[in-house]
Formats: sequence, C-alpha cells, structure tokens
Amino acid sequence: MFCIKTEIPQEVCEIDDELKAIYHSKDSVCIWVLKTREDRNRFLDETAGMLKDQREIFFENFYKL
Repeated sequence: MFCIKTEIPQEVCEIDDELKAIYHSKDSVCIWVLKTREDRNRFLDETAGMLKDQREIFFENFYKL
C-alpha cells in the first residue's frame, strides 16, 4: 500500500466513496464525483486506459453535474 500525505477538504471526505472515481499520475490526484454508484462504475469502465486530460473532457461531456 502507498500513502501520500495531503490535506483533503472535509466536503470531499463526506461524500460516499462509492461515488468517487480516483485517478493519479506522477504529479496529481484527481477525484471525480458522480451521482450514482452505477454512474461511477460506468465512468470507470468507459474511461479505462484514458489519460487525465481525456478523462476530464469525457466527464465534462457526459457526467458533469
């Protein structure tokens, strides 16, 4: 297990983990929050293999709240 110490805003911590999709690279960690667990699972399936920028565009086009 790898742990990276950082400060996560409380409002993000309060969101159900099953609604969060998490991506990381060598210089960033991104957390996308979706409306339902099904949306989160579909987002993960549909964006598998995408880079961060591609996932951001995909989220904006299909899942932005």
